[in-house]
Amino acid sequence: MTFNLPILLTWLRILMIPLFAGVFYFEQAWLSHATQNLVATVIFTVAAITDWLDGWLARRLNQTSAFGAFLDPVADKLMVAAALIILVQLGRVDAVVALIIIGREIAISALREWMASIGQGKSVAVSMVGKIKTAAQMIAIPMLLYHDAIGAFDPQRWGTWLIWVAALLTLISMGYYLKMAWAAARGRI
Repeated sequence: MTFNLPILLTWLRILMIPLFAGVFYFEQAWLSHATQNLVATVIFTVAAITDWLDGWLARRLNQTSAFGAFLDPVADKLMVAAALIILVQLGRVDAVVALIIIGREIAISALREWMASIGQGKSVAVSMVGKIKTAAQMIAIPMLLYHDAIGAFDPQRWGTWLIWVAALLTLISMGYYLKMAWAAARGRI
């Protein structure tokens, strides 16, 4: 297993997940709701930044590896799934949205693995719709975690709107990936 700075950042992101989730289980006497929201938002945002940073560093420092390529999306999916489950539990996200996003991540991960096993891994590479979906998610989730109004700005309302956009883009990108995989695998099944 390769160990370098990008992989260290990915492991750090994975280690942040229990800390992130645990914030909401502290006693209210120790952390108020507002403080829980703020701390969870900061942790998730730092994790999102390390997601971008580890990829950038891996390319910039020429430290890409098969293990890093495997671990990075796992860390991302775990963090997003943890956030969505917590947001459902807090009543800030509809369970349907969480099911769509988490279900798509599982399905596309399995699809990519299967396509790689038949030598067609490049046919399900990340699409622009998938990137926009990820951006919408990564903006919506911190808004939903923070929850409380900031002056006239209502993060809950905007986050809810944006997470539904992310769910719609999730379905569109899943359709795109399935279409690309079908075309690539048609002669190999």
